[in-house]
Amino acid sequence: MLLKDKVVIVSGIGPGLGQELALEAARQGAKVAMCARTPAKLDDAEKLIREAGLSNELLKVPTDISSREQCAALVAATVERFGRIDVLFNSAYVPGAFTPIAEADLGSWREAMDVNFFGTMGLTLEAVPHMRKQGGGAVVMINTMVTRKPMPSQAGYGASKAALANATSHLALELGPDNIRVNSAFMGWMWGPSVEGYFKMAEEAGGPTVEQQKAAVAANVPLRRIPDDADCAKAAIFLGSDYAHAVTGAALDVNGGEYLPH
Repeated sequence: MLLKDKVVIVSGIGPGLGQELALEAARQGAKVAMCARTPAKLDDAEKLIREAGLSNELLKVPTDISSREQCAALVAATVERFGRIDVLFNSAYVPGAFTPIAEADLGSWREAMDVNFFGTMGLTLEAVPHMRKQGGGAVVMINTMVTRKPMPSQAGYGASKAALANATSHLALELGPDNIRVNSAFMGWMWGPSVEGYFKMAEEAGGPTVEQQKAAVAANVPLRRIPDDADCAKAAIFLGSDYAHAVTGAALDVNGGEYLPH
């Protein structure tokens, strides 16, 4: 088990990657503190974990990470319950409005920045003092292929994640002496509730069928398939585990090869 007896926080619990991160962390032996703005999403994640036959200790804390006070409350509750924080998986995000830049609502960009950048940084900075005190830890930032391969209408979301990518490099540099590793997993298309719902909306609006859209995306992926949420979660779990003990400041591309760094 990659996270046996570790205490982890997973932000952004919901259908898709956040839920899969919590489930996989539990499978790997962790005690899991979960946060989301909607309590029902936390209940759903707990149900999923229990239905998998897992009895891990769980903590559910409704949290809006754009509030520094709520981030502090989440961290304090986790330390009070479990005594430490070994890994923080920063998965919470808002996509913002998908519009061309020339038509952008910058208010939507600010909302994305408030959660994806400032919220993620706020939660991270609340966890860091505890990691320092205990002698180390790991932070895994869930980022996006959009910062590597721009996609039409996603500039606001991409800009917020690009800011996070830059800050992550600085965090890795500055927190390394404290034995705190900070890495990023850059997710591409992920098959799960979010993407499936997006494809269904396009189909209902008169576009191609879900299967046609799925095939079109897969055609641009060297693996010829859209990686699913669960597989992508495993890559992030690796970065949080001791198997990545020598890894910090890394940018792991998790997209089936659609973006190939060189």
